[in-house]
Amino acid sequence: MNKKEIAAFFDRMAPEWDANMIKSDEKINFILDAAGVKENSVVLDVACGTGVMFPYYLARGAERVIGVDISAQMARIAASKMHDQRVEVICGDVEEIPVERLCDCCVVYNAFPHFESPERLVERLSHWLKSGGRLTVAHGMSLDALRMHHKGRADSVSREMLTAEELSAVFAPYFDVDVAVSDDEKFVVSGAKR
Repeated sequence: MNKKEIAAFFDRMAPEWDANMIKSDEKINFILDAAGVKENSVVLDVACGTGVMFPYYLARGAERVIGVDISAQMARIAASKMHDQRVEVICGDVEEIPVERLCDCCVVYNAFPHFESPERLVERLSHWLKSGGRLTVAHGMSLDALRMHHKGRADSVSREMLTAEELSAVFAPYFDVDVAVSDDEKFVVSGAKR
């Protein structure tokens, strides 16, 4: 799995991404509650794709949303959909771009298996967050469904998703995990930066 392959894979998926997205407001609201997204929050949306989550952040009163995606086509679509000065979309690798503004919340939604090193990503994202800021890794499906999903056409650009316990251990050097949910409908691990 390399970053160029991942970007190319999602460039190919981008035109149909929104049509294939299944959203549940109930799950998304649970995730955003865990993430601490509220009025005046600055949110970093990692692997933001086509910006599916942007309207949810803004509906909660986010002051600023920074969406980052390695896929140029995903980032292009995300930017074209949002005509709101509170939203900035960056095409780039979140592990490499410089941190220009500290955030209150960092959300990695439906994307974590596409990062090669969980440890490197979590460490890097800790630099984007204020003290007390929250990192949330979430998926709108169960761990088993997620693992099955990535065994298909995304196998070459994914690694097996960690369990909630394993991911909590990856968070531990930087974050106090207070949400670790892995049930039949969703997967959410979230913690506050020390």
